[in-house]
Amino acid sequence: MKEISATINIDAPPMDVWAVLTDLSQYPDWNPLFREATGEIAVGKRIRLRSVHPANGRLMTVKPKIVTAEPGVELRWASSLPGIISGEHSFRLSLAEGGTTLVQSEAFRGLLVPFSGKILSRSEASFQSLNEAIKKRVEQSRLLMPLSSLSNMRIKTAAIIEAALLHDAEPADSLFAGDLSMVLA
Repeated sequence: MKEISATINIDAPPMDVWAVLTDLSQYPDWNPLFREATGEIAVGKRIRLRSVHPANGRLMTVKPKIVTAEPGVELRWASSLPGIISGEHSFRLSLAEGGTTLVQSEAFRGLLVPFSGKILSRSEASFQSLNEAIKKRVEQSRLLMPLSSLSNMRIKTAAIIEAALLHDAEPADSLFAGDLSMVLA
């Protein structure tokens, strides 16, 4: 058996990281390793991944089976060419210093593993690249406010301003300032 892994800290809670990892439809927008992904994230289900082969850079299709799908904790899938090589890929999430530590790993087994040194070392580099892409995606998405939230904030702000004007309140009025700070929080 040979295992490779990559670890990264992300400034977001585990459920935010989980949301990015399990939104397969968005993989083409950000994922450097798994360029396409479809299927349902549920134990026992198969997903379809188009990934970049670490040796030649060509796209290959794998159809792993989900073996663990514990929201905010772990996503794990397994695939194999029976008797030749098998792999179990995981993303483990843990709360750390107000954010998340993500450990991505894969355990390889089978007859070809001892002869796959260069490919496995390239895979380790691609794991690090994927972790960095996940971090960027998660942290940027936390900075972007959904349009619905922005729209609701505008409506609440307008209502507070209108109420203040109707009651001849000054913008510095503590009630007005307090209400506005709650809306902007």
